Amino acid sequence: MEFDAVVVAGGGSTRLGGVDKALVVLDGVTFLDRVLRAVGHATHTVVVGPVRETYREVQWTQEDPPGSGPVAGLAAGLASGSAPNVVVLSCDLPWVTAQDITRLVDSIDTHDGSGLRDSDGRDQWLAAAYKRSSLAKAFTKLGDPHNKSVRRLVADLDLVWSDPSRSGDDVDTWADLDG
Repeated sequence: MEFDAVVVAGGGSTRLGGVDKALVVLDGVTFLDRVLRAVGHATHTVVVGPVRETYREVQWTQEDPPGSGPVAGLAAGLASGSAPNVVVLSCDLPWVTAQDITRLVDSIDTHDGSGLRDSDGRDQWLAAAYKRSSLAKAFTKLGDPHNKSVRRLVADLDLVWSDPSRSGDDVDTWADLDG
């Protein structure tokens, strides 16, 4: 199934001491490149955040103003591409794989989207595939996306979730790498 990818990579990484999460290296590969490999089959890939070196070419964009939150970043990223489905990932998901992405996109079916749950069973809205039309409606309902929560954006969407897995684990602190 055809999909575009939006990778949100503009956060401040304050819980990592200000280290750029996108450039943290795990097993010789940056978090950002690991996520970009997972969405390697996307029709179009846009990364929202400051331009960095990556293993493949992608489009870059930034929310305006920079630092106005992941929903504003997602809105900026959705302005690119036209596939009916959009995979949305934060750059701090180093264990997500191409197989996970295929399962997410394939399981949207009659729902608005499909997402990963982390190892603790928490829904990861920034590790999900959505129907572009459903996200567009959610943004219309939300209004101004600046400094709004992703949870609020997707609150009325019909989403299905994976079983808990490491693939949905994000890295917010150094301890999260130890899993």
